[in-house]
Amino acid sequence: MQSKIDYSPRALKDLDEIWDYIEFELCNPSAAQNTVDDIMDKVDGIASFPESGAKLEFENGLDSGYRYVVFKNYLAFYRVRPNNVVYVDRVIYGGRDYMRILFPGS
Repeated sequence: MQSKIDYSPRALKDLDEIWDYIEFELCNPSAAQNTVDDIMDKVDGIASFPESGAKLEFENGLDSGYRYVVFKNYLAFYRVRPNNVVYVDRVIYGGRDYMRILFPGS
């Protein structure tokens, strides 16, 4: 059974920011379109197997509750919710401190 993919408002904003950066800062609108489409395609790919994404663990080995998939330099962090829903919380550039972004104040 296919899971439903649901993006948080913040994840949608992340995708918009990725698009804007590539289109306006790098001056490459076609790459912006392709990158965002490819990230979303990668996320869609987990609909059949939501547990296939890597588990995100804290340094002490405890499970954070998140899984993630990688597309080039980007990480899409998601949680598997009841009723077959994959909830994408954030899409973050891999060079950023994503643990601090996902868990502020930790």
